[in-house]
Amino acid sequence: MGKKKQKIILPPDLPPEVPDEEVEVSDEDLDFVHQHSDYANFMSKIDTPSLTKHVSRVADANEGALELLYEKKLRKKLENKEKEENTLEVDPIDALPLKTADGQLYYRRVVKEPKEAAEESGESIKDPALVKPTKAEKRLKTKKLRKEAKKQAKEEEVQQTPQEEVLDEVKKDLTAEEANEKKKYKFAELGTTLLADPESNIRLLKEMLEISKDGDSSIVILGLKSLLAVFKDIIPGYRIRLPTEKEQEMKVSKDVKKMRFYESTLLSAYKAYVQKLVALQQQTAYQLVATRCLCTLLAAVPHFNYRESLLAAVVKDISSQDDVIRKLCCSAVKSLFTNEGKHGGEVTVEAVRRIAELVKSHNCQLHPDSLEVFLSLSFDEDLGKPERSDMDKKAKYKKFKKRKGSDESNQKPENDRKKSRKEMMSKTREEVNADYKAVSSDQDPQERRKMQSQTLSAVFQTVFRVLKHTVQPKSEGSVHGAFGSHPLLDPCLNGIGKFAHLIDLDFMADLMQCLRKLAGNGNKSADSSENSSCQLTVSERLRCCIVAFKVMRNNLDALNVDLQEFFIQLYNLILEYQPGRDDGDLLAEALKIMLCDERQHDMQRAAAFIKRLATFALCFRPAESMAALVTVKHLLQKNAKCRNLLENDAGGGSVAGAIAKFQPHVLDPNLCGALASVLWELNLLMKHYHPSVSSIATTISTMNANTNQVFRVHASPQQAYTELLKENESFATPSAIKRTNNKRKVSDSVPVQGSDLNSSDEIDENAIRSKLSKHFSLLRDIQENERLRSEMDRTRQSLNLYETYKTQKKKRKTRSN
Repeated sequence: MGKKKQKIILPPDLPPEVPDEEVEVSDEDLDFVHQHSDYANFMSKIDTPSLTKHVSRVADANEGALELLYEKKLRKKLENKEKEENTLEVDPIDALPLKTADGQLYYRRVVKEPKEAAEESGESIKDPALVKPTKAEKRLKTKKLRKEAKKQAKEEEVQQTPQEEVLDEVKKDLTAEEANEKKKYKFAELGTTLLADPESNIRLLKEMLEISKDGDSSIVILGLKSLLAVFKDIIPGYRIRLPTEKEQEMKVSKDVKKMRFYESTLLSAYKAYVQKLVALQQQTAYQLVATRCLCTLLAAVPHFNYRESLLAAVVKDISSQDDVIRKLCCSAVKSLFTNEGKHGGEVTVEAVRRIAELVKSHNCQLHPDSLEVFLSLSFDEDLGKPERSDMDKKAKYKKFKKRKGSDESNQKPENDRKKSRKEMMSKTREEVNADYKAVSSDQDPQERRKMQSQTLSAVFQTVFRVLKHTVQPKSEGSVHGAFGSHPLLDPCLNGIGKFAHLIDLDFMADLMQCLRKLAGNGNKSADSSENSSCQLTVSERLRCCIVAFKVMRNNLDALNVDLQEFFIQLYNLILEYQPGRDDGDLLAEALKIMLCDERQHDMQRAAAFIKRLATFALCFRPAESMAALVTVKHLLQKNAKCRNLLENDAGGGSVAGAIAKFQPHVLDPNLCGALASVLWELNLLMKHYHPSVSSIATTISTMNANTNQVFRVHASPQQAYTELLKENESFATPSAIKRTNNKRKVSDSVPVQGSDLNSSDEIDENAIRSKLSKHFSLLRDIQENERLRSEMDRTRQSLNLYETYKTQKKKRKTRSN
């Protein structure tokens, strides 16, 4: 069926307009309205705005405009009818007509838009200023307006998004800062309440743990530190033991229940805190704080529960590459060793065993600080001696038993009551002794001796493992660790030197053999087919010689060891020494222990060392020269026949020995023939620029070989070395003195106007201070300016690099597109 067109209903004719002034209302009209007021109620409900809107569709609402509107609509109707009649055969959609139910025929036609119809009809589009739009036109307009508004909103969003994002970020930061401040105040509040009354507020520990689980790193760090302070203060001085199931079923008082609840809550919170620290120790952001908390807890409460996990976490980082973390862990372990009264020595044994396992697992490739902690251990002096008290007690008990048996054979058997009474007395004494041991703070000497022996065995096990690893040959392609080829050798040798008196005599021969190999490790002989582990430095080989002599002296009664090999090594090491590379203090200590402290030396050996040390004093710094000359003076004092070296004969002194010619290149001092030489080096040393060296050289040269004079040496080589090393800091060489004198001469030649050198009292100190302050402030400003300029150059370079990076990135994008 055809689409019916909507008919436009024209508004009714308006009544004639009568002005309000001409309208006359009579009394009858008023009475009629009052009588029939029910019928006039509909007048109040009439929608006058809609009526006026329907009637006055034209903007001006004039009668002429309405008439024109009616005429236009009638014309449009007539034109449409004529078009339909004229274009009936031209514009059908289907070729055949359609028949309605009434029997009428019609064709379907194309529905045209109002604009096209207006163009075809030749009429102009209605002026929106004159005619009000219909509902359909309003809908179209609203749709268009919405689309335009959406487009504008999108454009505005694109422009405003960066500003809005920045504002949102600022708001989030402000809210996060406020939340962080609240959490900080909360930590302070909870901590103060806990410290004020921990027994009644012990539940607040869990709340502090929950707050410390925050995502912000500053809150986490603050929570860890707050909990550390709280735990250090409230942890008791005993180890908590939780009650068993049977003990929990028993009826107890309220105080006991309260104490049990307090201890269980404290223990669970402390366990969670320790686990959190161990977990955070693996993260780089919290590693330092977690390690500091663990070390502080271990040093403060080593007697408390979960000390095993604390000790494992601390010992694991005792060889860390981070200096701060390593020093914290080492100081914590040292505090355990020095303060054994807090834990009774049990933690010391466990710590030493863990360090030994760490050394074994890392194949002796650890930082030297990890073994230097052993030097803080202390042992009883009689620990290495066998126990004779027990043997004496057993022998006395056997003798007493024999006497008692002989007496009992003569006496009559005692009654059963007396035997039972004695048994009861012995049982009660044992119980009292056990209770006294449990209550008393004094440690049992047998238990202390046992723990110290276990600690000492673990220490020597580690030390011998390091020595074995150093002596063992390695392949040529072996890779050294991060701390060197054998970083633990120096602390190992120091430990042997300190605890040498506690070493068992059964291991002494192997130890001396190992030290002999290490001391001679630097000499590569042609016959040796084995590759040494690594060539040791001069300082390490000197330390091996020193340790060997210390071990020999501490066990002098039980050892019969030939130390000739160590003298040979020292004789050769004197020539290999270099002042800047090697440790001079070690050389001075070796000279003191091996040459000065010995009672008597072989004459050939003493002469060889005197000659070698005099040659050495010519080549090196005043401190080393002073130590060498002090040693020469000691040797000449003890060996009077060696004073023949002071003679000026061509062939040396009257006692030349079996070797007639001096051979300085021979390695063995007993075979070099030093008695056939002369100490011509003293003549040069007497002219040394340092007054201390020249004075001791003159005193040595004046020692007479014929008279039996007694020369007293006031200082050892080590003391002379340290004293002269301190003096060298303020000592000026002659060349420097000459330069300063030349400068003074030049300055004195220039005349000074208006100033007298003798008038020192007239100088104004305040003026000098002000000038000096200005001078140094200017210097500080210059340094600050240089620093700021360097920082500015760095920022410029970084900006340039960033710009080049941006350009390269753009080029890559264009190439890829």
